Amino acid sequence: MKPFGRFLLLGTVLAAAFSAAALARAESPDDLAPYKMIRSLQFVQDTVVLGDHSAMEMQRFLLTTIDARLRTAEPAIFDDPRNVDAALVYAMSGGNPETLEFLIKKDVEGHFDSRLTDALRNYLSGTGSQSVKSLAEIFPEYKRSRVGPYLALVSANSVLRKDPALALSYFDWARLVAPGTIVEEAALRRSIYIASQAGWIDRSMGYANRYARRYLRSPYASQFADLFVTLAVDNFEKLNEKDILEVLSFMDVPRQREVYLRMARLAAISGQNKLASLAAERAQILSGDGESVPKALADLYSGLASVPSGDVASAMETIVAIPDDKLSVKDRALKEAARAVAEEVLREPVASAQKTEPVVTTVPEGEDASYDSLNAAETAARPTETSTDAAAVAEPEKDAKVEKERAGVDPAFDSFVSGGRSKLDEIDKLLEGEGT
Repeated sequence: MKPFGRFLLLGTVLAAAFSAAALARAESPDDLAPYKMIRSLQFVQDTVVLGDHSAMEMQRFLLTTIDARLRTAEPAIFDDPRNVDAALVYAMSGGNPETLEFLIKKDVEGHFDSRLTDALRNYLSGTGSQSVKSLAEIFPEYKRSRVGPYLALVSANSVLRKDPALALSYFDWARLVAPGTIVEEAALRRSIYIASQAGWIDRSMGYANRYARRYLRSPYASQFADLFVTLAVDNFEKLNEKDILEVLSFMDVPRQREVYLRMARLAAISGQNKLASLAAERAQILSGDGESVPKALADLYSGLASVPSGDVASAMETIVAIPDDKLSVKDRALKEAARAVAEEVLREPVASAQKTEPVVTTVPEGEDASYDSLNAAETAARPTETSTDAAAVAEPEKDAKVEKERAGVDPAFDSFVSGGRSKLDEIDKLLEGEGT
């Protein structure tokens, strides 16, 4: 954020703080209307997603204060519909769901719409699928009300698995009626995921572009980075590289480097070697002279991408030279896996100690060669009268070796391949649990 922007934001926060202090002197929290307290909560939450993380402590304080106010409020306070809406917004803004349950049980005057509260109770209790139908019926009625943007988020979350198109329509409405707020931030971030999962890559990139323009300083921007990296890696062949660079252009250098490193890591693990090399190279360029950790990570991911290429020896040297103390536990496992693979690729197979002379079978003129060769093979494989079952069981490995020699397979090469498979199994265990 530019210095002038920081100064403006600081001035706004201070002004709000002085106003709140003056209001507190005139009116104690016990007398303050819930809808006024919700306005303060909304302001603080919007400030947080716009980049002022110091306001997160105030957000927690307000949630606790509002909870106490709602629980101790006289029933008559809900004669004002603004306070009813405040209680609903509180429940959908990270408030205590048990407080809504408490208010519903005390509501003998019917201030709360039972259709809406029942749907919210199901959603907040983790049984959102049961509230899908009721929310779809209620939303058109409430979409232009004070609870409309929050209800749009809840409705979208309840249908995103069954009907992603409908979920996106809910999120789009939330963004339309609540721009620049925590509601828009959440709607954009979740829309990226839904659109990418549904295969609507252009729409997903559009949402990512909007998010990068507005909310890179949100405390949830790390989730956005993970979503964007997965989107870019999974759809690299379909995407225009300019679109990726445009999203990254809104980030400062440290954020760009972090995204490139995440992209290189996921691409290397996923076998997208071209993208892994490209992203690692960009991360290297963006690393300063005194920043050894980003360079070490870029070297590791670039080395991982180079192992399947022709220059395995050079990749091996790069990987081995990376200090372990610059890597996390998971990245050290990646380094070990890459080293093991490179060693297997570079290991020369041991020459076979035994040579098997080819068997030449002379076929009388006019006979079917394939038929006689088959008979000869069956005769050679048939046990003699002195063979016993015990002998057949005692030497299974020898028989298998002979069969492979007859098939033209070098036993030494077969041993090399088996050893490689065993090593790969070990690597799989090292990488178990790796993801985005």
